[in-house]
This record gives sequence, C-alpha cells and structure tokens, in this order.
Amino acid sequence: MDSREKLLKCIAAYDFAIVELHLFLDSHPNDKAADSKIKEYITKSNKLRHEFESKYGPLVATSTGGNRWAWISNPWPWDNVEEVEE
Repeated sequence: MDSREKLLKCIAAYDFAIVELHLFLDSHPNDKAADSKIKEYITKSNKLRHEFESKYGPLVATSTGGNRWAWISNPWPWDNVEEVEE
C-alpha cells in the first residue's frame, strides 16, 4: 500500500468515526467526551485532507482551491493501474 492509499484510508477512518459519533450523540446529547472526540477527529481529518490535496490533488470537485482545472491533472485514476501478467 502506497502513501496515497494510506492517507485515503486514514481520512475514511476518521470520517467514519465522525459519523458514528454523531449518531451516538443523537441518543446521548450531553456526552461531552463524544463531543470532544468529534472535534478532535474533524481537526485530524481536515489536516489529512489538506495533506492529501497538496500532494495528490483534490478529493472532490469542489475543493480545487481556486484552480478550477486542477481536476484534470495527471495521472488519471486508470493510469495508475498496473498491468496484470498472464
């Protein structure tokens, strides 16, 4: 697994935890620890997103950072596919 994939997995893990904690707070609205964890995970997720986007380009079409053509930068996702030997 390369560093790009590791970053994506970490971002996904934090985002998943954020959603789960929000669901938990639906039934435990006064839980200060869960609220604190959400804020911590949002900060960490945003930091990782910024790192990813500075190295590999935008994660979503709306996060181009002012350069609306950044999404066309190489490599395209299918350019990274390794050929399978038969």
